[in-house]
Amino acid sequence: MDRKIISTAAIFGMIAIILGAFGAHALKKVLTLDQLATFETGVRYQTYHALFLLFIGILTDLPQKTKKTIYYLVTFGIFLFSGSIYLLATNDLTSFDFKVIGFITPIGGLLLILAWGALLLNYFNKKS
Repeated sequence: MDRKIISTAAIFGMIAIILGAFGAHALKKVLTLDQLATFETGVRYQTYHALFLLFIGILTDLPQKTKKTIYYLVTFGIFLFSGSIYLLATNDLTSFDFKVIGFITPIGGLLLILAWGALLLNYFNKKS
């Protein structure tokens, strides 16, 4: 599981850098400042959680069950939170109105919060 977590962290990190560069260069010309700031929020949270997954993957005293739970919460959280933000920020560039999926952004945010909560809960319940 650790290898899967670290690999996923690396992939999310690489994608965040690619999207950040894409936003800073290509999208700068076609998005408003507000839309660009929104897009950058998605990139920032994806980066934070890629690093969080990396941290989880290298922790040695975290049970595999907790790692697996955190892995899935973060993975789905990134897709729903950052993914929906990317689509909403670039909404004007497509013919599809992504505002109809705007409700999934807070669901993704909740999944990310729950991932951090799972880590916290594990350490509160840990018998040293």
